[in-house]
Amino acid sequence: MRRLWNTFLKGLAAVLPVALTIYVVFWLATTAESILSGPLRVVLPRDHYWPGLGLIVAFVLILLVGVIVDAYIVRRLFRFGESLLARIPIVKTVFGALKDFTRFLPAGGKGRDLKRVVLWRFNSARLVGFVTEDHLNPRLFGSDGEDIVAVYFPMSYQIGGYTLYLHKSDLEETQLSVEEAMRMVLIGGVTAEASR
Repeated sequence: MRRLWNTFLKGLAAVLPVALTIYVVFWLATTAESILSGPLRVVLPRDHYWPGLGLIVAFVLILLVGVIVDAYIVRRLFRFGESLLARIPIVKTVFGALKDFTRFLPAGGKGRDLKRVVLWRFNSARLVGFVTEDHLNPRLFGSDGEDIVAVYFPMSYQIGGYTLYLHKSDLEETQLSVEEAMRMVLIGGVTAEASR
């Protein structure tokens, strides 16, 4: 019975990530289609609407938002809206988590907030961190700030994290991409490679 259960769990571990990914993508597509199909049917003549048009329009709208978000007034409006959401007790928790997640996406060719992956030795342990800022405000550390960088250390399972200001000489560079390291840290160091 134990062997059967272990075999089932192995199968579940293999199927679940793929199934959930397909489900989330399908859910996003059908949600975009269902939300935008109504307005499109009203605006377009009856024979011009076809299934999937809502999804295409959603993609184009998001693309347009990406284009106009660089405008000063639009950025100000977005910040104002975010500050309002950050004041609502339950909403701010969900919004904060989603906002943190989206910070891993490239933003219009600019560097990501998390620039590179480093290791910091803490006694005999090594902590995985992400350099968030190489050039600190001189008012923070004065002339010593040239050798100090801001490093973010996330906690497993998206509980939170810490930002420490460390000397560059105390950090070891790694070959990991930000995505690989973040995935590894957020799931407590469990990786598919480690289980082989």
